Formats: sequence, C-alpha cells, structure tokens
Amino acid sequence: MARPSFVFSRRIRLHSIRTQRQLVFLLGGIAVGASAVAMALLADEAQAAFHSLILRWRYVPLVITPLGLGLIAYVTRRLFPNSQGSGIPQAIAARQLTDADARGKLVSIRVAIGKIVLTLFGLLCGASIGREGPTVQVGASIMFAIGRLSPRRQPGLILAGASAGVAAAFNTPLAGIVFGIEEMSRAFEARTSMLLIGGIIAAGLTSLALFGDYTYFGTTSVRLGPLGWLAVPVCGVVGGLVGGLFSRILIEFGRGLPGAAGRVIKHHPVVFAMLCGVGVALCGLASGDTIYGTGYAQVKPLLDHGASLPHSFGLLKLVATALAAISGIPGGIFSPSLAVGAGIGSNLSVLFPGTPVAALVLLGMVSYFSGVVQAPITAFVIVTEMTNDHAMVVPVMAAAFIGRAASRLVCREGVYHALSRRFVTEATPAVAT
Repeated sequence: MARPSFVFSRRIRLHSIRTQRQLVFLLGGIAVGASAVAMALLADEAQAAFHSLILRWRYVPLVITPLGLGLIAYVTRRLFPNSQGSGIPQAIAARQLTDADARGKLVSIRVAIGKIVLTLFGLLCGASIGREGPTVQVGASIMFAIGRLSPRRQPGLILAGASAGVAAAFNTPLAGIVFGIEEMSRAFEARTSMLLIGGIIAAGLTSLALFGDYTYFGTTSVRLGPLGWLAVPVCGVVGGLVGGLFSRILIEFGRGLPGAAGRVIKHHPVVFAMLCGVGVALCGLASGDTIYGTGYAQVKPLLDHGASLPHSFGLLKLVATALAAISGIPGGIFSPSLAVGAGIGSNLSVLFPGTPVAALVLLGMVSYFSGVVQAPITAFVIVTEMTNDHAMVVPVMAAAFIGRAASRLVCREGVYHALSRRFVTEATPAVAT
C-alpha cells in the first residue's frame, strides 16, 4: 500500500505537469494571436502599396508580378524549403509524422519567418493569395517551437497552433475549433480538444485586444424567400463542381505533371513561376485590377453595401489564384477561394431576380469553399461567423454539404489532405535512414 506522503507528492507533480501544459497552450495562443494580427496589418499595407503602384501606371503588374513571383520561388527553394503554398498541408503532415526532426522541417521558426516575409512580398507583387493559410503554418510552427521539449505533446500543440491561426486570422473562434477537429485531426479527442480550445481562446482574445472586434467580410442580415430556396441546390452544385475542379488542378500540379511538361516545370521552377506571374497580371488587367491580393477589398463592399462586381471576376480570380498556387510561392487560398465563391454567387443572381444578391453571394462562397477543402462544417461555420448572418445558417449549411458532394464528383479528396501526402512521403525516407 502506497504511503500517504508518496501519493500526495505524486499528485503535486501531476498537477504541476498539467499546469505547465496548460500554460504552454495559453502562451502559445497569445503568440499566435499576436502574429496573426501583425500579419494582417502588414498584409493590408502590402496590398495598399501595390494598389498605389497601379494608380500610377496600370500596366506595372506586367513587370513586377512575373519578376516578383520568380524571385519568391527562387528564395523559397533556396532558403525556406517547405514554406511554399498554403502551409496547411505541411501542418497536417507534421501531425502525422512521428520524428521531431522531420516535423521541424515542416513547422519551425525558420519556416514561419520565411512564410510571413514571402507571403507579404507576394501580396506586394500582386499575387492572388491569402494570409490565412500561412497563418495556420505560422501558428503550428510557434506552438511546435514552444513544445519542442515535450515530444509527446507535439501533435496536440501543432493542432492547437494551426486552429488558433484560423481563429485569429478570421476572428472566428468557433471556426478555429471546427477546423481543428474536422480538417486538421479528423477526430475528436477530449483531452486534446480542451487544450486546443484554451489556445484558441488565448489567440482570439489577443486578436480582439490588438485589432478590436470585427466581422471579416462585413455584416449581412439577408433572408431567403420561398423561391430563394431554389438557389441553394443550384449554388451548391455549381460552386462545388468548380471548387472540385480547382482542387484537382492544384493536386495534379502538386504531384507533378507527367511527361515533358512535368519535367520542364521541375527543372525550371523559377521560369515557370514567372510565367504564372504573367498570367496573373493578364487576369488583373482583364478584370479591371480587381483580382489582385486576397479579394477582401472586393467582397466586403459587396456584402456591406451591395456594390457590384465585374461579371468576369469569379472566373478570373479563380485562374489567378490557381496560377499563384501552382507557381510554388508561399500564399494561402482561403480568402481568394471565398472571393471566387462570391463572384460565382453574384453571377448566379441573374437566375434568381427576386433573391437578395448578398444571400446568393453567401451561398456561392460556402459552396465553392466547401468544394475546395471538402470540409463542409468548417466552411459554413466560417462563412456564418465572419459575416454575422445567423438568418442564413440553415441554407448556408445545406449549400455547404451539397457543394462537398458535388466536388467529390470531380475530385475525390480535399486539397489540403491530398497535398499533405507529398510532404509525408518526402519526410519518411529521411526518418527511416
């Protein structure tokens, strides 16, 4: 029988360990929240600087966008490997790996620094990219660095950091929780989830303290009439199919194209990135300079005040985002995907003249985004929470699940998990040797 003094000291040690663990998650959440706010402010400055260049000479993207994307691709490969793309596949892969050194190649402070700097430079050059996916990888890297001395807790810390990144980037704490459960871990673990929520709360409070309370894409209070419900399956199917096509493009290029085209891209990545930059610039000129950057500046007035978008916005934004994503530069697809969906919903409004355009925009956003990531719960929670339109919860939820089902007709798996396999495969031989 154990002595009372031994049992008491053991309880004290266990309580101390639990307290330290909770403190790590809370401090990490604060750091992630501060990083997300800093990245948001700097991203706005970078886009404003690019816009000022366009005002001086509209054709400047034909020069700086190809050169900028080529330079970013070169620096990414030479100095910051594994910082390319959204960053969410790297965070998912890091959770699946068991070797700490292999994880560190995907989520580390070095990777986080490169991710921030190069994503901001991409926005400064006019790339159609977002900052939210990069914030996920940055958050996972910060948490991983903090928990480096506790290898057993590393998967949970990466999960918490990634989820806190979503929560702080969009100011959507519920979406951060759902993203962590549905997309990052695809399971609910009671012990990890409690710590995850603590990190998200810390990140969210930090964001609120530094940035204030706001709705990411503005606020709407629209409702669907009886006939407007016909728009739900239409937007769901169209948005889901187009989102699945976008994912399929990214997955095929991520795996490497077969034949001569794949070999040319592999051996000349910088030239390929520059050609992608030319394509982005041409899309920008054709769209009236509306497709550059995150898409936030175009969608928010549409939801807030009913401002119109060019009919070509959705298609050109999709092409520009796909070009930026396959070019090999760091940058997310969260916000650009929501902007593409907004363009699709705006275009479909001609089929439903009696339905508020803002309602169709919401349906298009959630359908397309759900089609891209194939995480319908995350999609409708993000769209609902960041627009504060609770009257549209049910139709938005329905459109998200229809979008996911339609997407699977084109692409069998969401883009993030499909791309994460490449990073796991590349890291596995290194672990084995």
